[in-house]
Amino acid sequence: MLTRGIAASLAAALSLTSSLAAAQDAGAKMSMDELVAAAKEEGQLTTIALPHDWCNYGEMIEGFKAKYGITVNELNPNAGSGDEIEAIKANKGNTGPQAPDVIDVGLSFGPAAKAEELIQPYKVATWDEIPDDAKDADGYWYGDYYGVLAFLVNTDIIDTVPKDWSDLMNEDYANAVSLAGDPRSSAQAIQSVYAAGLAESPEGDAKAVGEAGLNFFKMLNEAGNFVPVVGLTATLAQGTTPILVTWDYNALAARDTLAGNPATEVVVPESGVVAGVYVQAISAYAPHPNAAKLWMEYLYSDEGQLTYLEGYCHPIRFNAMSAAGKIPQDLLDKLPPAAAYEKAKFPTLEDQDAAKTVITEQWDSVVGATVQ
Repeated sequence: MLTRGIAASLAAALSLTSSLAAAQDAGAKMSMDELVAAAKEEGQLTTIALPHDWCNYGEMIEGFKAKYGITVNELNPNAGSGDEIEAIKANKGNTGPQAPDVIDVGLSFGPAAKAEELIQPYKVATWDEIPDDAKDADGYWYGDYYGVLAFLVNTDIIDTVPKDWSDLMNEDYANAVSLAGDPRSSAQAIQSVYAAGLAESPEGDAKAVGEAGLNFFKMLNEAGNFVPVVGLTATLAQGTTPILVTWDYNALAARDTLAGNPATEVVVPESGVVAGVYVQAISAYAPHPNAAKLWMEYLYSDEGQLTYLEGYCHPIRFNAMSAAGKIPQDLLDKLPPAAAYEKAKFPTLEDQDAAKTVITEQWDSVVGATVQ
């Protein structure tokens, strides 16, 4: 098993997509050497929504380019999962530079994209080491990494570091708290609202948790503590958003990047600890399908998986690689203590969909803060 609770989440995703086309193992049709040659002939890969400080994608992209000599065209690094799906839809008949070849999206967006026939199947060489409950059986989408939501705090500005969601209401945090995305389209931001709601309503169903999260941010906004801009490492460093709710891997990577200028602290909240899986897929309309497949091979190779881990993301092959002794001890030593993750909840896909509907449809009317 991948980790506690995630089996139910991904099993639900599989049940929603089982009625589509039978498995197509495109990887069996071409050797690795043939795939590399075909990808090089295409000469380019177009990605979207891959900030260089997210999950170590900067190093990942450079490593791919150096290994294969393929140009990477990077679209809108700060786009949300919903934006990635819309980019595929908007470029169905376009083979130009605005058409993404691959996407990296929140769990709920994978099966939805399959249902809309926006993605195509491909099984990487390490397919068998991706847990069954972390992938679509037909190879349309599969998990690449996971983490938990945390607070990244600029301690040069914030004297008392918040330890839990309820602390964010403190008057000391006026004009301080931001989300790392627009909760109407960003999986990360939607999950953040869900997490706040879970802290407020731990026994509620997904709809109730979503509503509690909206009410939390409504009160946070009315208190003057919420900053309605997409929070980034740069805005945190500048003091525009000194408390940023983001995935732990982004927070830890930002802490390293800032190197004490300003001083920061990463906090996994005491309640409402929500974990999330992101998934990879290839666009059904990819202008560079072989480069896309080669990119997937690179991501799921030992090299790619360790690159994720260097960015504090738990790679999807973590268990298999750990059992095989493939993970260097220095990387293991840099991970947060296991105790911080003991309360983590992996929402089922059903829960995510229910909460997503509530949050995206009611954010404007309940919270009334346009995040941009």
